[in-house]
Amino acid sequence: MKEPDKRWKCAVGDVAERQHWTDFMDAYEDAIRSTATKHAPWYVVLADNKWFSRLVIAAAIVDRLEELDPKFPDLDQDALRALEKAQKQLADENSNGRPGRGNQTEDRGSSRP
Repeated sequence: MKEPDKRWKCAVGDVAERQHWTDFMDAYEDAIRSTATKHAPWYVVLADNKWFSRLVIAAAIVDRLEELDPKFPDLDQDALRALEKAQKQLADENSNGRPGRGNQTEDRGSSRP
């Protein structure tokens, strides 16, 4: 409250609410304990230090992804053929530098310099 540029963070009513802090914390801890599961855990991250909070969150995400061990899906033969066709089409476009024109070499004018 002493720093003018931080006064917007404070509300006079917060002072009175501090009387209920223990009740708030008990309810908070009860909610976390009652809803956290092995399948869907809660991560309580202190926000006092932004870079450290972000580091903790990033580490939790990495750990969970490593546990999940995600894999790319296997494609069936139809999907593989469709990808090969698309790859050939893109290669053809790259060979003449003009998307959507296939192997056409005729220049029909361009609005680009």
